[in-house]
Amino acid sequence: MARNLKIRDLTLRDGQQSSFATRMNQAQVDRCLPFYKDANFYAMEVWGGAVPDSVMRYLNENPWTRLETIHKAVGDVSKLTALSRGRNLFGYAPYKDEIIDGFCRNAIESGLGIMRIFDALNDVNNVKSTIKYVKQYGGIADCAVCYTVDPKYPELGFFARLMGKKNPRPVFTDEYFLDKARQMAALGADMITIKDMSGLIPPRKVANLVRLFKKNILIPVDFHTHCTPGYGLASVLAAIIAGVDIVDTNCWYFAGGTGAPALELIYVFCQKLGIDLGVNMEAVARINVELREIRKELNESVFHTEKPEPKAFNPLTDTLPTEIDALFDAAIKAARNDDEQATIDACRKIEAHFGFPAPNELVRKAEIPGGMYSNMVAQLQQLKAESIMPRAMELIPTVRLAAGLPPLVTPTSQIVGGQAVSCAMDEKAGRPMYSNKSAQFVGLVKGEYGKTPVEIDPEFRFKICGVREETPYDTSKNKNQPNPELPEAGGVKLAETEKEVLLLELFPMVAKKFLTDMKVKAYEAAGKPAEKVEEVKPQVEEEKPQVVITGNVVVAPLPGRVIEIKVKVGDEVKADQEVLVLEAMKMENSITTNYSGKVKQILVEEGEAVQTDAILIEVE
Repeated sequence: MARNLKIRDLTLRDGQQSSFATRMNQAQVDRCLPFYKDANFYAMEVWGGAVPDSVMRYLNENPWTRLETIHKAVGDVSKLTALSRGRNLFGYAPYKDEIIDGFCRNAIESGLGIMRIFDALNDVNNVKSTIKYVKQYGGIADCAVCYTVDPKYPELGFFARLMGKKNPRPVFTDEYFLDKARQMAALGADMITIKDMSGLIPPRKVANLVRLFKKNILIPVDFHTHCTPGYGLASVLAAIIAGVDIVDTNCWYFAGGTGAPALELIYVFCQKLGIDLGVNMEAVARINVELREIRKELNESVFHTEKPEPKAFNPLTDTLPTEIDALFDAAIKAARNDDEQATIDACRKIEAHFGFPAPNELVRKAEIPGGMYSNMVAQLQQLKAESIMPRAMELIPTVRLAAGLPPLVTPTSQIVGGQAVSCAMDEKAGRPMYSNKSAQFVGLVKGEYGKTPVEIDPEFRFKICGVREETPYDTSKNKNQPNPELPEAGGVKLAETEKEVLLLELFPMVAKKFLTDMKVKAYEAAGKPAEKVEEVKPQVEEEKPQVVITGNVVVAPLPGRVIEIKVKVGDEVKADQEVLVLEAMKMENSITTNYSGKVKQILVEEGEAVQTDAILIEVE
């Protein structure tokens, strides 16, 4: 009897997020859905991740409608899947159980079948609530163990070794990942995913983990990876040969590069291995006809460029060239013999033949997620400080170890990367490292995100947070988002239904604008003109009087936007007291004063954009 392998298609969520910034609109999704109903995938990842935020922010569409429309079209042929970050769901701070409960219940009522639940620290305590509510409402709890690697520490010199100094011992061993999987299974996980969102897991490592998981836990094992550093296809092949139950793939035109491997290549491998995928590849070919056009539309409308596309390929109708067919056989033989390099080489040649992007060597050598690297580059370009990138990269292991060695996945990868950039800038300006730190880095070190893989030095925690003891986040202090009436929409509430309230709680700024626009349009469509909200007429900008500074000043260490001013004129402040919060590099940066005294002037307003060295506050 042929072995069965289940396929989770990622195209409509992770696929479009990885390659096309989550810009597929509902009409484009709808064009694919009749063929998805015929494709018979085990599961389709269609929601969660960046989808709810992006469809409101960029497309002015309702995330709940996206999920419900897909379910109506596909029915129960494929289980619909979403991704969430445990207690954090989609944000940075943990939510109260009532929000997690409402989110899980509404998602499952809207058609969700599987919730993939992960935590950025692999802190199992952070996934408990979501597992409970997903199962309570009839969903499948897919718990993900986040794959990460130990830092490459600088080589110790002769005298350091002579003095008995050693680099830290490896933390992220096979036993570490198995322990996390066992804990999740004990909590009621229905399946375990080895989640390698950075694409850093090589074939031998994933084969070992799959065999270890299959031997020690009694629930299905899924493997999720990306192709960024060039391991993706080879590692999926190794996982299949090692006995994995489910693999994640993308359809052809959304595959490879920063995305997951192509289903069509996995199909060829499985045909040779005698493995049945249970997928209707004729329907997949019809999906690809639509995806090719959608890819062109997205390139033109969103990216204003022409991204090279892979050569057209349909494994049902196209004959492989003899030398390429031989590469598939060579890759299978190498994977069976545990010859890692030969497996990688053959798979890279296969992908090159079809025109998929070449491996990102910078990401592979640095062993950090591609998104983290590109985010750091973008930050430094914004700061006009690209020259410090090498130093920021050097500081990543130091910053990461000091913060408890968190796995480098969203959001901890952004937190560590942003802090490494800040530390490099501190050095360049002659300031001590950690002079500037984001609120998220403070929260991570304080313990608000959960347990880090290694203990944080209490003295470092005191330096960063002002406390020595680990301090978990207190969700009882969470306040519900304001939900005012909208006079311009006839006095209706901003959020009228539970689903709208959840959007407001999970995406406050984006949902406020989206819901307001939606209510106003509905009011106008009913033939009732929107009540005019009194406009504040822009004043002719007068030349500001020259500011006279006689005291000490607090300046902006980097460009950003003032989101909160913590003091007022006349307040007495002490040295190192937080006086302002500056949003920069996607993080909230706490700005402190170096001086004690009285606040004489506040020279900025909340919402104002400022440049590096702009004077914010005068203290005398």
